[in-house]
Amino acid sequence: MIQYKELHHVSLTVTNLERAKHFYSSILCLKEIQRPNFDFPGAWYEVEGQQLHLIVLPTSQTIRQDKRLSSREGHFALRVQDYTETLNWLKRKDVELLEKPNGMSGFAQIFCADPDGNLIELNVDQKDL
Repeated sequence: MIQYKELHHVSLTVTNLERAKHFYSSILCLKEIQRPNFDFPGAWYEVEGQQLHLIVLPTSQTIRQDKRLSSREGHFALRVQDYTETLNWLKRKDVELLEKPNGMSGFAQIFCADPDGNLIELNVDQKDL
């Protein structure tokens, strides 16, 4: 049996590092952290004790061709403090959104995508709306 301690990191491929860093730093407000000096470009972010790793690989097979927002495509989820504040922030930044405040999951969800189409869910418990 495997016994887990935590989710350590999620890695995503991107095609343009500066464009991706702008999105994750300025739009999603994540804190960039030190990254080892790999022989390929990328960036690491700290998310409350876990990490998000961006890897530049324009030929990646995981970059979605269809950039439409969907809650059923592969994505990662970040729990936020305040649904309405997060929603308003993203709208002010002109981020395309898929809002699901009353879904069957029990989470109030906001879906968006980075410039390469990687899907991100931002959520709170519905009872916290």
